[in-house]
Amino acid sequence: MYAIVDIETTGGMARHERITEIAIFLFDGHAIINELVTLINPERPIPYHITALTGITNEMVAEAPKFYEIAKQIIEITDKATFVAHNVSFDYGFIKQEFKNLGYTYRRPKLCTVKLSRQIIPGHPSYSLGNLCKSLNITLNDRHRAAGDALATVELFKLLLKTNQQQHKIDFEAGFSIRGLHPQLNKQELLQLPEEAGVYYFFDEQDQLIYIGKSINIQKRVISHLSNEKSRRSIDMKSAIAKIDYERTGSELVALLLESDEIKKHKPKFNRAQRRNGTNYGIYYKHNSENYICFSILKNAEQEDIPLTTFNSQREARETLYKWTEAYKLCQKLCGLYHSAGACFYYGLKECYGACCGAESPDDYNIRAQKLIDKLSFQSQNFYIVENGRDIDEKAIVKVLNGKYFGFGYVHNDFLSHNYMNGLDDCIKSYPDTRDTRIILKSYLQSKNPQVIGF
Repeated sequence: MYAIVDIETTGGMARHERITEIAIFLFDGHAIINELVTLINPERPIPYHITALTGITNEMVAEAPKFYEIAKQIIEITDKATFVAHNVSFDYGFIKQEFKNLGYTYRRPKLCTVKLSRQIIPGHPSYSLGNLCKSLNITLNDRHRAAGDALATVELFKLLLKTNQQQHKIDFEAGFSIRGLHPQLNKQELLQLPEEAGVYYFFDEQDQLIYIGKSINIQKRVISHLSNEKSRRSIDMKSAIAKIDYERTGSELVALLLESDEIKKHKPKFNRAQRRNGTNYGIYYKHNSENYICFSILKNAEQEDIPLTTFNSQREARETLYKWTEAYKLCQKLCGLYHSAGACFYYGLKECYGACCGAESPDDYNIRAQKLIDKLSFQSQNFYIVENGRDIDEKAIVKVLNGKYFGFGYVHNDFLSHNYMNGLDDCIKSYPDTRDTRIILKSYLQSKNPQVIGF
């Protein structure tokens, strides 16, 4: 069964906007056997530009049911069905968020007709629903209304099913090609993997751990591994995976920290190195022979020290350091951004105070340099980082003690709301403090701005 879905909303962000209309057609591969089509009261005003696009007005939804009033119907009509939509992450993400607002975890296997169309009928200049229907002569009435778009998606899906049966390109139950998978790998278990943050584990047929990874969406990331045939290593790993396990963390930060510890502990053969976005290059500092603080951009993998901050590319690091030299009135030569035997070019323009040629004393220059160091350092040596937990009524707690990573654990929301801070340590399991965990913490604090509680 396929539940072919389209929604209209008050905007594009699932966390902040609401659904105004939903259409679900239950399709058995041949015909529509059930349907749910209704406007929904979003319990907030519909922006003018959205009304101009969809034609749905505040007056039209005023007497419509609220989401919680039709939630049970949505669960029932999509039960044991694959959730299908054109750009499925949008529709599924909104519906999942609406259920999350009600304290319910909504989970269905998904298929995206945009991705399927690119795989099964390649070569079209555009894969938007409107353009694709036009080029395939599929009737599309009431564009940007849920029923009209969903019915057009049904016809597109029929065509994809028929074409795929002739070409055998993709397994519609799994949502991707299953060629090359290990025969012991349970496809149904793949579809039940959580769409949440956590760490996942790949085992071979001898039950040997061969790979550890992390993701904010375990199911999506695992399927991307199984769909990846871009390198010999990817193909070899894909064919070796006989079993998959996982641990939900709720928090992306906890997933990063747990993955780091697990890889060091087990050393799986396909984890050649811990490569993370945002940690390839770092900004480091030291005092030179004249006692000036000097900054430099270096590859993290080649250093033993912990960087002040990290970047995905050298270019990004240089551009950021240029901005900081201007903001803190630092010398570009002492920051490794300008090379000369004497004073830097900016000293002649009077944009540098002359630390590069001794015209400014180390004490005066280092005051400004230290301000940048302080900005990039932990604001406190002792603090907790509070993140979302594995369930709606839980929080994840990461502890830093004396500037070092101590460990993490989970507490009930009520624990924090009653300020039982003295008992937090009882729930925290200690983990090794390593250079990698320090980099993870610094990068996360600087890029994500999580809730921090000092002690």
